[in-house]
Amino acid sequence: MAAGVDSAALLDALAAATEDRIIFDLPGIERHYDALRRELPGVAVRFAMKACPVDEVLARLARRGCGVDAASPREVEQALAAGVPIDRMHYGNTVKSDRNIADAFRLGIRDFATDSLEDVRAVAAHAPGSRVFCRLATTGEGALWGLSNKYGCSPEDAVAILETARELGLTPAGLSVHVGSQQMTAGAWQGAFDRIAGVLGDLAGRGIALDHVNLGGGLPARGYRDKHGRALHPPMDKIFTVIREGMARLGALPGHRLGFVIEPGRHLTADHGAIRAHVSRLSARRTPDGERQYWLYLSCGKFNGLYEMDQLQYRMVFPSHLGAESVPAVVAGPTCDSDDAYSHEDGLVQVPKALASGDPVWVLSSGAYATSYMTQGFNGFSPLPYTWIDGEDA
Repeated sequence: MAAGVDSAALLDALAAATEDRIIFDLPGIERHYDALRRELPGVAVRFAMKACPVDEVLARLARRGCGVDAASPREVEQALAAGVPIDRMHYGNTVKSDRNIADAFRLGIRDFATDSLEDVRAVAAHAPGSRVFCRLATTGEGALWGLSNKYGCSPEDAVAILETARELGLTPAGLSVHVGSQQMTAGAWQGAFDRIAGVLGDLAGRGIALDHVNLGGGLPARGYRDKHGRALHPPMDKIFTVIREGMARLGALPGHRLGFVIEPGRHLTADHGAIRAHVSRLSARRTPDGERQYWLYLSCGKFNGLYEMDQLQYRMVFPSHLGAESVPAVVAGPTCDSDDAYSHEDGLVQVPKALASGDPVWVLSSGAYATSYMTQGFNGFSPLPYTWIDGEDA
């Protein structure tokens, strides 16, 4: 699957833009979804909409048959308004109040994630007769964001939770995992399948038959660099092979008739969105030890489009200075906050030495978490508006 940042249509849209904005390549997202379905045939795809809660993206994916992994009643409402059928949604957040559960149930949600006895009892009380799937904890090793502490339970707890669900009149329907966001190894998936297989065996011995396994998120994007500036090369072919083999293995276990669900977020949208920003200033200052250090301040940063700059470097293009002499610089956003920058020590980026205030810059592979993590105007810097490409590439 080619990275959408190489899309001629997206590059043309960036070149045509005269003001800062995020641009989404909707046909590119559709093609990426279709490619994922070819890699994992028969797997139900539920887009993790927190990665890109943009109505036009939701509507295009819904048109292709994609569902939604929602994490709040408001996300359910937005997905419904965008045309996602309620029977293609589940409530994937294990952290929810009684009111959250009741509101989602009122909206028609009947599938809830859980990872504790307290939560499953609340689901039984406020969404009676619903289906629940229990999230297993993973180590998160190999991912840029491990997600290993806030969510998920032990195999022993999962068995107790699903037994309790059955006793309370709920349907114990499935198990889920999340191997960590931007997971860079195939081994993480192998470990998840091993853990799921053990729990499935224990449940079968207790007469609990599940109907699905949710493989969660974690599928990586391809267009990122790590925080040191090194290009990331996720082993996509190996990852998909491990997933297909793992599904076949679980599907052959006795006592269950399993379907499979997956919840991609950044994998579908990151490489098919880009930001047109501009240079605020390129400056040079002496550090306390006397070294000269360049700083490139952009019109967008951690609080208005580039929240993940603590773990990533986004690829940048300076279209008015292609091939020009460059200098190593710390890239930073425009706010009066020291966190609004790449690493000062090992996150230097080569940037054109002749950059001037107002020069355009294209921030590539920024289509995931750009709109959702934006503040409403920290330090008076407004959220970036967005637009989209509607047609096919030329």
